[in-house]
Formats: sequence, structure tokens, C-alpha cells
Amino acid sequence: MQKNEMSPLALAYLGDAVFELCVRRYITETYNSNVSKMNEYARELVNAASQAAMYRKLEEVLTEEETAVIKRGRNAKSKSVPKKAAVSAYRYATGLEALFGYLYICGRQGRIDELFEICVASCANGENK
Repeated sequence: MQKNEMSPLALAYLGDAVFELCVRRYITETYNSNVSKMNEYARELVNAASQAAMYRKLEEVLTEEETAVIKRGRNAKSKSVPKKAAVSAYRYATGLEALFGYLYICGRQGRIDELFEICVASCANGENK
């Protein structure tokens, strides 16, 4: 299957794992703490509200191609929404995950790292609150 043929929700499914791996790599490289504390911080980064805020920070640096992918993910109709997430935040988070999945399929690890750095910087500055 070609990357352009994948459903946006399939891209988001893959992108969720890619984003989680980026978070875990970042946390283990940045913090020398016990696993419980690292997992607590990971939950702060990997939730719909935080990812929606990250999405908004990335909008200004995305290419046209990336913007199209993220919008496809955001507009995909999912049958469920997590109980603790607003529908709008969940959709933006899905768009972000779809982008990370797409970039992974395209083999663009450098771009994944670049965008993830922007995401984490927005968290470090308290912009996701």
C-alpha cells in the first residue's frame, strides 16, 4: 500500500507509536529519574490537550504537503473519543499523530526529530497549558 493510500486513522495509529517513541527517547536522554517519574512526564506530553497545543505550534513551520496530511488526520471521523479529551483537542491530536506516521512511512526521521523538538520546546515553555 502506498503512503498516500493509507487512511488518515491508520497513519495516526502508526504516528501514535512514533510520537510515543520520540517522547520516551527524549525523557530518557533528558532526565535521570526513576521509571515512575519518567512515565508521569510522558503522560503530560502524550495526551490530546498537549498534542493539540503542539499541533498549533507546528502550523507555522509545516510544508504544504505536511499541512495536507495533518488536515486529513484532523478531519478523519473516528468512532470514539477518549473520556478525558475534548472532541476538538482529540481531532488536532489525531492530525499530529497522522503527520508523524506519514513522515515515518516516508523515511523522514530528520523531519520527525525537527518537529518533535518544536513540540517539546513548546511544552518546556509552558505553552501547552
